[in-house]
Amino acid sequence: MAKPMVLTISIPGGGGALALLLLMLLLIIIVIVFACKPWRFFSRSSRSRTIKVDDIERPLVSEDLSLLHSQSTEFARNFAPEEGFHQTEGHFNSSRSHGLAHKQRLPPTTPQLAHSDSFVLDIHEPSEDALVGQTLKRPLVANYPEEQKRGRKDGLSYDSRFDDDKFREFVPKDAANQNMSSYLSVRCAGSAGSILMLEVISGPSCGLRYSIQSTNTAGLPLTLGRVSPSDVLLKDSEVSGKHALISWNLNKLKWELVDMGSLNGTLINSQAVNHPHSVSRHWGDPIELATGDIVTLGTTSKIIVQITSVAEQIPFGVGVASDPMAVRRGGKKLPMEDVCYYQWPLPGADQFGMFGICDGHGGAGAATNASKIMPEIVASILSDSLRREKVLAECDASDVLREAFFQTEACLNHYYEGCTATVLLVWSDGHENFFAQCANVGDSACVLNIDGKLMKLSEDHRITSYSERLRIQATGEPLKDGETRLCGLNLARMLGDKFLKQQDVRFSSEPFISQVVYIHQASHSFALIASDGFWDVVNYKKAIQLVHQARERNATDRENLAEKIANFLLSEARTQRTKDNTSIVFLDFDSTNRTYSCKVDP
Repeated sequence: MAKPMVLTISIPGGGGALALLLLMLLLIIIVIVFACKPWRFFSRSSRSRTIKVDDIERPLVSEDLSLLHSQSTEFARNFAPEEGFHQTEGHFNSSRSHGLAHKQRLPPTTPQLAHSDSFVLDIHEPSEDALVGQTLKRPLVANYPEEQKRGRKDGLSYDSRFDDDKFREFVPKDAANQNMSSYLSVRCAGSAGSILMLEVISGPSCGLRYSIQSTNTAGLPLTLGRVSPSDVLLKDSEVSGKHALISWNLNKLKWELVDMGSLNGTLINSQAVNHPHSVSRHWGDPIELATGDIVTLGTTSKIIVQITSVAEQIPFGVGVASDPMAVRRGGKKLPMEDVCYYQWPLPGADQFGMFGICDGHGGAGAATNASKIMPEIVASILSDSLRREKVLAECDASDVLREAFFQTEACLNHYYEGCTATVLLVWSDGHENFFAQCANVGDSACVLNIDGKLMKLSEDHRITSYSERLRIQATGEPLKDGETRLCGLNLARMLGDKFLKQQDVRFSSEPFISQVVYIHQASHSFALIASDGFWDVVNYKKAIQLVHQARERNATDRENLAEKIANFLLSEARTQRTKDNTSIVFLDFDSTNRTYSCKVDP
């Protein structure tokens, strides 16, 4: 009987090798499981505090659990694109025409795309909503928890240039929880409103200016950053792509700034307002802004804040625009030494308003101070009922303007800086008719057009001007033939420059004062004040033609027409390659164009 054959296989190492093989297989399975994360399909409601989305640069989950889900829709509405305000490098206005700018690859399950500057991701959790930030914008709401408020400490310093009780607060941004019809009823005509003005005073973008009203619902919140589509673009490597955000707090009627998780931080009056753990890129708490605050983004870009209140209405259109300009196309911007300003009404003189431009030389200090002191002095003089009634009765403010220039010159303590000063004083007769009178030193000019008739209201005080050479000759020290400069300056009249005036009696601060001009409500009138950067490349006749051309272009859309005309004139100077700072103040008295500007009540 045959015996069965038994096959025996021996494996070197025996059971130890088999255990090693199984262990390696188990490790491979674990690695695959962690790489695929299959549990994410079963636990979408888990409270994750970190979200990773392809091509979104370092996203951030808000830690403010009090934000409601309804704010996402408010945020989408607030960021709807609108060409309702303007930003120019040099003054407060520039066109916001960019649209949707974002990266495309997103998980298809959670995001909601808002047609605006960025998008919002809604992450549904059992008891809270989280908003993804950093390269995404986070909506600011008016009712922040009180414990998050970190206002300015009393000991903080601020720029005294705008330290004045006359500058107060103003109107709401967006009424998310109010009836829209009631909101529209207070727009411009409400008892409170606000204009925020920002000026970069140091850093690579020095001279850049920007302004926005709290009633501009589509333009708010306002973003500050290094890359488009930020509303205020700062060409500074230390500034994050989206660095900070400014919004109008509806409940408090205050402007508030929030750091958007910037890398290099944000300071207000030298106090850090960014999140303590900057590496986390979490947003900071909202901080109230006030006139004179200095906002520092990174270490070099500093922005001064000016806030003026909006009450009632200016009875005519006002547009302001300026740009530092560059010596050559694409070159570095010139230092900004122009300052343009206006006040309506003047404190204590409700029928009066003042509009002006100061063009500095040797620095912007004299121009900045003169633009602040001059309207204060005029308001102080006109607050005297006897002086005011005399102006109204005689329809002549020559004495007021002359005294204001004399006192302003006395207040300026600038020995090596000076500025031109061109001011237009406008007052109402109470029947929608106006009077206007101009005073100036220097070469910033003012022209008025009434029913097609051009009137020059200022005088050129350059050395080459015939009238100025006659004045200098009357001093007993006439200029030599061909002499076009006096002590290196091409101007003989200015404010400031105390050292030069001590050295040469031919320098003067005596203003030229125009005749009073009556502007009837039925006339098609406008006034234009501009610094020499504009008049160097555009003559008076051409300027009038440009105004008519701008009106025709905007015949179907007359909202903010004066502002559009001011920016159109500025763009023409840029096209003509002006090589000096250029500033424009445009007043539209044409009653057919009166959509009414909001009144600045400093």
